[in-house]
Amino acid sequence: MTGKVITVGDNNPVQLVHSWDEGEIADLYRAGGWWKEEYDPGELRHLIRGSYLFAVAVDKKTGRAIGTGRVISDGVSDGYIQDLVVLPEYRRSGIGAQIVSTLVKKCIERGIFWIGLIAEPDTEKFYLPLGFRPMEGHAPLLFRSDT
Repeated sequence: MTGKVITVGDNNPVQLVHSWDEGEIADLYRAGGWWKEEYDPGELRHLIRGSYLFAVAVDKKTGRAIGTGRVISDGVSDGYIQDLVVLPEYRRSGIGAQIVSTLVKKCIERGIFWIGLIAEPDTEKFYLPLGFRPMEGHAPLLFRSDT
């Protein structure tokens, strides 16, 4: 576990990391509904290293990851926040907002000012106070090989 610690509160720091316990990250992805049991947790090390920024919120009492989020970027122009999730028992405590704020701050410090994300339905109100706005006239699209 490596990274610069950025305080989120007295008990839950956010760290920018290049590696983390894959089992803990898999647990977070399960909590987000994104994990399939046939996935190999060992592959998560590539996901973490391949991200432009990878943030983990840690419970200081247990040392375990309780939230995560990441940015995908070329490091020059655009950044996309993905995979924001906080364990259910820690939600509504400001941890998700701290993760997003940390990622946005680091992107801006590195000259990346176009920062986008695709929010799940009915989560827009979470992102509005963090500076995000709907992109009027744009629609998210997803490639599907079955069409």
